Parts: sequence; C-alpha cells; structure tokens
Amino acid sequence: MPVLDTQSLSRKFDDRLAVDGLSIAVETGEVFGLLGPNGAGKTTTIKMLTTLLPPTSGTARVAGFDIVRQAASVRRVIGYVPQLISADGALTGYENLLIWSKLYDIPRRERKSRVAAALAFMGLDDSANKMVNQYSGGMIRRLEIAQSMLHQPPVLFLDEPTVGLDPLARGAVWEHILRLRDEHQTTIFCTTHLMEEADAFCSRVAIMHLGRVAALGSPADLKASLGLPDTTLDDVFIHYSGGTLTEAEGTYREISRNRRNARRLG
Repeated sequence: MPVLDTQSLSRKFDDRLAVDGLSIAVETGEVFGLLGPNGAGKTTTIKMLTTLLPPTSGTARVAGFDIVRQAASVRRVIGYVPQLISADGALTGYENLLIWSKLYDIPRRERKSRVAAALAFMGLDDSANKMVNQYSGGMIRRLEIAQSMLHQPPVLFLDEPTVGLDPLARGAVWEHILRLRDEHQTTIFCTTHLMEEADAFCSRVAIMHLGRVAALGSPADLKASLGLPDTTLDDVFIHYSGGTLTEAEGTYREISRNRRNARRLG
C-alpha cells in the first residue's frame, strides 16, 4: 500500500488551474522528486499534501490519512521543510530545536535527548550553541531538516531542499537526507530545480507542466524514453517542460532572501 496516494487532485485559483488532476503513488522509503518550471504547480501540490491548502477536487492520503477529513492526523505523521527559511537566526541551533520539540508536543522528559540526537544525526552537535545567523546555508538547511524530523514522522516533504547552496553544501544535505531514508525508512517527497540532484538521488520523478504530470518514472527510464544517445535528465526536463534554476550559496540573510524570491516565483 502506498504511503502517499493522490487521485485526480486539483487546485484552482480563480480561473487558473494550478494543479490539474494529479494522480501519483509513492511507496515507503522512496525518494520521490516533483520537477517542473516555476509555476508548474509543485509548491501548490506540497501545500495540499501537507494540509496547508485544501484541494478544489480530488483526494489524497498520506500514511493512510485523508488530507481533508483527517488533516490533524496527517500533520502528526509528516515533516515539512518549506522554501522559506524556518529557522530563527536570533537563536542557537539548540534553542531552535527545543522550541520545535515543544511545538510537536514531544514529552518534556524526551526533549533534550531528541534534540541532542537530531543535532548529532545532522552533524550539527559542534555548532549547537552557535547563533543560527552565523551558520552557513548548508548548516541552516540541515537544522531545518532536523526540526522537521524531531517527532520522527514517516513522510518528509522538502520544498527545494538545497535552494541557494553550493555543490559541497548540497552534497552534505543530501547525505543526511539519504541517511534518514536508509536508517529510518523515511519516505522523502521533494521538489527541486536541479536535475543532477533528481538524477542522482530520486528513485522516481514526476515532471509537471501547466499543473499536470507530463512524465513519470525513474530517471533512467525517462532518459531512455527519448530514444537518443547520451540523454541527460536536463534533456528530459526540457523535452517535457523546459528550464532549470540554480542559485548561489550565501549568508543567513542572503539565503532568506533567495528563498523568498524562489517562493514568489514558484
């Protein structure tokens, strides 16, 4: 039984159909990538699946719970890392996680051990008492993933998990994401504009175009579908929808600005 299943899921804004009849199934422990140009409907899809936005029509279940009728239950079994920065730069890494442990209603006696384990798992234990506005972009993203995993959810949603990061920082973030999958059987549902990430780390991808799924399959199968030698996932992406987006590493303020800009665009 899929851990995430959507049937004709749609969302309309006034006269614009942002997501049009999305039907996908994601298995436990899978890294599933949702690709597409800005405005294709990726973020709207994630917002519906995380109960932040009600669908106009269609249905979806996450970990067995209906996203409309059982929204509170869905929120208890998911983690969500949005494009917009969610860590507080005026607090330390430890303080950020402690606040999130309270928000997730983790029992008081377990909070310190959960926070310490999350910091160690994401390689941030040496920086636990440093102010987050002194973190690099990659460290901020790892902290945000640690925040989202404190309550040990089976499904983790990542909206542009490496936006604004350089290649080394992206690699470090993905190393920890894959550890979550391998060690905890966490299902990863992510969006990305970076085709090399999707090719390297996603077991399957769906390419969206104008709110619809234009192609769905493993990166290898999608590349083979074009029937051309030396095809890359960039070629597949351009064939079905066109365009990629990359951004640069930066400070806390720059990362925050980059994510705000990315959110406005997509």
